[in-house]
Amino acid sequence: MDWGSVTTEDLIDALREVDWSAPPRPISEFFSRFTTPKSLSKWESRLKCNLYYYRTNYFIIIVFILGMGFLRKPLAILAAFLTGLSIALLNDSFAVAFSEKVTRTIRQFSPHLAAKLRPPAAPVVRGKRTTKRAIHICGQPRMVFVALFASVGCVLWFTSNSLLIVLWALLIALLTTLIHASFRVPNLKARLSTFREEFRSAWRNYGEF
Repeated sequence: MDWGSVTTEDLIDALREVDWSAPPRPISEFFSRFTTPKSLSKWESRLKCNLYYYRTNYFIIIVFILGMGFLRKPLAILAAFLTGLSIALLNDSFAVAFSEKVTRTIRQFSPHLAAKLRPPAAPVVRGKRTTKRAIHICGQPRMVFVALFASVGCVLWFTSNSLLIVLWALLIALLTTLIHASFRVPNLKARLSTFREEFRSAWRNYGEF
C-alpha cells in the first residue's frame, strides 16, 4: 500500500472502522529499529503507516501519560476516562462491543428493558439493505453517548481545576507518539497487516453489492 497517497481523512476513517480489540505489539518490536526519514514524502508515509499499525500501543502510551498526570486528582481521572470513552466510541467495533456489553448486563436484571435497547433494523429491499447500517448504542444513535460523555468530561475538567495539567500531559503524549511514529521503520509485518486490511475492506465492499 502506498501510504503517501493516503489522505488524513482516509487514515481517520480506517482508524474508525478497524478492530481495536487486537493486543498491542510486542515491546521488542515496538522499539526495534529507528532511522531518520530521507524525505518529507517518506516521513508522511511512515507516519501514517505506524499510526495505523501501532495504534493500540500509542493509545496505551497516551492513557498512561495522562494517568500519571492525574494521580492526585480523582476528578481528573474520571474526566480523562469519560473523555477517552467518548473518543473510543467513535470507533465502530468498539461502539458495537460496548453496546452489546451494556445490553447483556441489563438483560440479567431486566430482559424487557434490554429488548427495548436493541438498535433499529435497517430497511431491506429485495433481500438487501438499502443503506449502510448506522451505529447505535443501547438503541440510541452513537453520537448521543459521545456528546453525553464528552460534556460530562468537560464539566469535570473545569471542576477539578486540572485543565492546564491535561493540556501539558496531552502535549507530551502526542509528541511522544509523533516522535516514535516518525522514526520507527515500518517492518514487513506492518506492510502485511496493511495488505490484509485492504483485502478485508474490499471483501466487505464486495459483499454489499
